[in-house]
Amino acid sequence: MEIPKDLKYAKTHEWVRIEEDVAYIGISDYAQEELGDIVYVEMPSTEDSYDKGEEIATVESVKAASAIYTPVAGTVKAINPDLESTPELINQKPYEAFIFAIRFSDASGFDELLDAQSYEKYVEQEKDSH
Repeated sequence: MEIPKDLKYAKTHEWVRIEEDVAYIGISDYAQEELGDIVYVEMPSTEDSYDKGEEIATVESVKAASAIYTPVAGTVKAINPDLESTPELINQKPYEAFIFAIRFSDASGFDELLDAQSYEKYVEQEKDSH
């Protein structure tokens, strides 16, 4: 399981890469492994606004559908157009295949995100509890 050290992580298994006032968000390697083969991604609409913790997208696999939550409040700046035709990119390159980018209005949500080491511990605890 890969956990890049330069990203932040939510306990709901989204990763976050911050570039100035934009957060790029996808799902972790662990999350895509748990879901299995991803067959569809329901994207948010650009320019829609979301509150922190709100469901913003859905990833569907052969096993299940999983909600994606935004770790910060803001307005959707972009979606990843490649995922519409090739959703399996999330399985192949989970840390390159962002799902959406959000221009955030308040960075306080990032305080609750985990660094790579803390996220790895969290995932290990989650695995142990299953």
